[in-house]
Amino acid sequence: MKRIILIILRNLYRIPFIWFKLCHYAKHSDRYSEKQKYSFIRKIARWMVNGGRITLEVYGAEHIPQESGFMIFPNHQGLFDGFAIVQALEVPFSTVYKKELENVPFMKQVFSCVKAIPLNREDIRQGLEVINKVADEVKEGRNFMIFSEGTRSKNGNQLLDFKGGSFKSAIKAKCPIMPIALIDSYKVFDVHSIKRITVQVHLLEPLQYEDYKEMKAAQIASVVKESIEKTVEKHSQNESKNLEDGRI
Repeated sequence: MKRIILIILRNLYRIPFIWFKLCHYAKHSDRYSEKQKYSFIRKIARWMVNGGRITLEVYGAEHIPQESGFMIFPNHQGLFDGFAIVQALEVPFSTVYKKELENVPFMKQVFSCVKAIPLNREDIRQGLEVINKVADEVKEGRNFMIFSEGTRSKNGNQLLDFKGGSFKSAIKAKCPIMPIALIDSYKVFDVHSIKRITVQVHLLEPLQYEDYKEMKAAQIASVVKESIEKTVEKHSQNESKNLEDGRI
């Protein structure tokens, strides 16, 4: 909460402009290119980083696929994750998000700008529709992000199990799968401090379709999780240090 207040106070003069332009883009989304809207969201993310005393370290930019039509699978630590990845990736991407967030101010407008797809986790039929819709859009050259854990981890840099079903869109699209390892992203909003913090974003080598075409969804989930987990363990600090200021 303290850092949210800091971000707001240090960007107070920008907030009317951000809100007006974000709402305009959201309301007239089809008038503007994906690149235009994404560029503005990247600016918002940069203002959050600078205003929140956050140092963002990005590694592995050479692993970003040269052609669009790929899927991103990060670990999930908190509300800042998406903005960290937006800052790390110059190429636009959309996301699948839980339906409960669709009417949250600010998030609603961001989701509208990137034409994100809501998921009702209680509706199996709608879940299948989302899988097919994402696959179709990826085939057409859009990039999508899915948090395979389904919800954020509440244990710092420790990962939850990755759900195999979240990879079915990639299998249908036969697209590259890029794992992303987030380290200390949870500290941005979950730690009771406004001391400068460092968040790491590791863009890992993608799995090409040839690498996983013989695997089942659960096996792909296991491989992606293992890749992220090894990176987090290698680069994160001791967990006791990570949690020294406490969590909400």
